[in-house]
Amino acid sequence: PPAAILGQSRARDAAPVSDALNAVLARAAQGADLSEAEIVRLFQARGAEFSAVCAAADRLRARMCGDTVSYVVNRNINYTNVCYFKCQFCAFSKGKLSENLRGKPYDLGLGEIVRRAEEAWARGASEVCMQGGIHPDYTGQTYLDICRAVKAALPDMHIHAFSPLEIWQGAATLELSLEAFLSALKEAGLGTLPGTAAETLDDEVRAVLCPDKLKSDEWLAVMAAAHKVGFKTTATIMYGHVEGPEHWARHLRKIRDLQKQTGGFTEFVPLPFVHMEAPIYLKGRARQGPTFREAVLMHAVARLVLHPHIPNIQTSWVKMGREGVLACLDAGVNDLGGTLMNETITRAAGATHGQEMPPEAMEALIRAAGRTPRQRRTDYGEIAPSRVAASFAAAPLSPVVNEAAGKFARPGARPEKPVPADLGEAN
Repeated sequence: PPAAILGQSRARDAAPVSDALNAVLARAAQGADLSEAEIVRLFQARGAEFSAVCAAADRLRARMCGDTVSYVVNRNINYTNVCYFKCQFCAFSKGKLSENLRGKPYDLGLGEIVRRAEEAWARGASEVCMQGGIHPDYTGQTYLDICRAVKAALPDMHIHAFSPLEIWQGAATLELSLEAFLSALKEAGLGTLPGTAAETLDDEVRAVLCPDKLKSDEWLAVMAAAHKVGFKTTATIMYGHVEGPEHWARHLRKIRDLQKQTGGFTEFVPLPFVHMEAPIYLKGRARQGPTFREAVLMHAVARLVLHPHIPNIQTSWVKMGREGVLACLDAGVNDLGGTLMNETITRAAGATHGQEMPPEAMEALIRAAGRTPRQRRTDYGEIAPSRVAASFAAAPLSPVVNEAAGKFARPGARPEKPVPADLGEAN
């Protein structure tokens, strides 16, 4: 049970562990590149070994980040749930085969996107996080228009937006290279990119989970291009579905290797699979998400494997809940992500931890763990005191009304995944 695992993660005087495990932990603390076998060994930790892995990760966290736990006041804006990809884990997207899942197809206009961003700014937000499904009528121009509209209304709002899949599709529809499209987005006001759509970076897993989506190397190519043109991005993993520790190890090594080349990742965010409404689970082809122990270990092992290259390990309160956050804060985590204001994707899959954690609640949770809260910018810089004050005096959110999606320009066969101009031979 979570309470027992929480106690184990906090055990700092546990029974002795094997010399082999201690050797791996020592190498991690020194910043060595752990092998796939060594990483799998960490994921296999149980009992006293589990406590030792969590303790080692927490010592690294204290050494690298101190006792401060950061968070950002932001708003999620998911501008459409219409998507022509059929990811087997996704309960958010809507199309002909998924009309019976939660919610109805919607597609927000620029006016509503800007309205939500303006309301977020008034409530103290420094960031809008914007992503959506791959709508068959969207092109790269759609994403450029979204950035320009938000920046025209709110020049100081940071735009953290567009998954690597959206970047890939946007570049391809405008017949641009990845770098050219990313440069255009930068000029339009895009600030940083989320490292979503990674799922598990192993094509053996992706063939089951999201066979029509980007391959692992394609996801990494988008991130590398983003870093090359000057963007910082996050990195994620979704775990607890059809994969295992060896796939987790390969994923972490790929993130680490790219970070050593580019230095562009600001944080790593483990995202446990939420199974309740996921199509692949409803078909009996996936697990019920990771165990609580696996979820805590994912954060701890990420801290050990990615040290010293990625300094920030974030936990998702909307997926982990209060007990999960507390356990992860004892296992290498130093950041709680965003307050969100509106969370739709995880709730569509069946999660029940809410769609907003305001600053008061966020800071109370951090203090309950014996740590010091700090509101941050997307780039982990300091927030102006006036913005912090605005976030603690936020008015209630206005009711959200999603605009119904109209008929699609291409209602027939789903279009093939397009290819950016510089990667025409990729497939």
